[in-house]
Amino acid sequence: MAKEVFEKSSSFYGSYERRPGADKVTTHYCPGCGHGNVHKLIAETIEDMGIQDRTIFVSPVGCSVFAYYYFATGNVQVAHGRAPAAATGIKRAHPDSIVIVYQGDGDLAAIGTAEILHAANRGEGITVFFINNAIYGMTGGQMAPTTLVGQKTTTTPRGRTVENEGHPLRIAELLSGLEAPVYIERTAASDAKHMNKTRKAIRKAIQAQIDGKGFSFVEILSPCPTGWGISPVKSRGWIHEALEPIFPLGVTKDRIQELPAHPRGKRIEPANDELWDILEIPSGNGQGEQASTKMDHVAAKYRDPLIKVAGFGGQGVLMLGVALADCGMRYGYNVSWLPSYGPEMRGGTANCHVRMASEPIGSPIVAEISVLVAMNRPSLEKFEKDLIPGGLLFYDSTLVDVEPTRTDVQVIPIPATKLADELGQTRAANMVIMGAYITITKIFPLEHAINTLPDFIKKSSMIPLNVEALKRGEKFILEEYKK
Repeated sequence: MAKEVFEKSSSFYGSYERRPGADKVTTHYCPGCGHGNVHKLIAETIEDMGIQDRTIFVSPVGCSVFAYYYFATGNVQVAHGRAPAAATGIKRAHPDSIVIVYQGDGDLAAIGTAEILHAANRGEGITVFFINNAIYGMTGGQMAPTTLVGQKTTTTPRGRTVENEGHPLRIAELLSGLEAPVYIERTAASDAKHMNKTRKAIRKAIQAQIDGKGFSFVEILSPCPTGWGISPVKSRGWIHEALEPIFPLGVTKDRIQELPAHPRGKRIEPANDELWDILEIPSGNGQGEQASTKMDHVAAKYRDPLIKVAGFGGQGVLMLGVALADCGMRYGYNVSWLPSYGPEMRGGTANCHVRMASEPIGSPIVAEISVLVAMNRPSLEKFEKDLIPGGLLFYDSTLVDVEPTRTDVQVIPIPATKLADELGQTRAANMVIMGAYITITKIFPLEHAINTLPDFIKKSSMIPLNVEALKRGEKFILEEYKK
């Protein structure tokens, strides 16, 4: 005997553990809001199509900012309006994934107008669901680009006027004017009839992505009883009475049948071995032949360094980070460099994060430091505590007039500024420290660093000085620490 079972889609979490508070069962949406209905239709589609394991849901800023509470898929929460840009990167890096972008009108049609326009124009193989409720819901009911003429909001208390705010923006029609999109439709999350049409549109849009057809987009007119100041029941009717005349429902573009599957193959993507030439990175010229992704020649305590370089703006802090990363990259390591400019123009500290590793790097951020280069006193006092036990601490003893407090790390005071002054240029202190670091750790040969200098020091007249600075750092270590 047949048995019909109604239950929540497996594409939703059974319990919303990511949601703060005691309630792990209900969503955060207001009563009568359309987001929950649309979420349900998307979740059912993901489950029915068997794509849950390869779906990545990109959440926006707006009422649906917490969509990752609910969808048991891959989730990425992005900055305001940037969902199409982030989705582009995700899809290109993982072309077999199903990337779903979910945005409201404030997010997509205002701050994110450029992102959605260019993603659609490029024909990115993503699916975008655009919730149009003609208002900024999350932030208090301000006017959105889709707000109707005459509609009162908190920022248009007398009603939107064409003279002051222009006409409502019709995104579906706007994108339909582009060549690349393959499927664009506007539906409504109102009564059962229109919910069924929305369900079909959602499935068609996701299927287009599965088939590799290209960019698909569904705009959904959705109720916002709280923002509109009417009851949930009336809000369903208001969609058709007020919104639909301005935003007519229907398909505005459908090229799915006329396109072959997987047109993405036409995109020109360089092969990995071509990247060296494109990025103008030399290989096979002596440096490349020495390259190794392993650090077996490096003492265990110095391998895979987590480096933070810090000092005043103008001391070459960021340049030292670039130099370490560039030399490491050309030696065959995986590297990353992340600058933190800070208020250096006002006398604060600038710093940068540098990583060199044998294995791929998951994050460029250095929170726990294994090598600290402190080029001034504020940097030493600020970051010394973040050194891991057994870490390596270099500081410019010319400028830092206090002793480090840590006794469980290797401390290398070096009068870098004084030594650089002796070479005739104070700003070479960073290269003095780099020479000392290379000599202590043997992370790569000093000769390799010297040969790499022209790649990141563009002024050729400065090369000899920096070569001397590297050698001066090496000499200092050999004289002071390896007698």
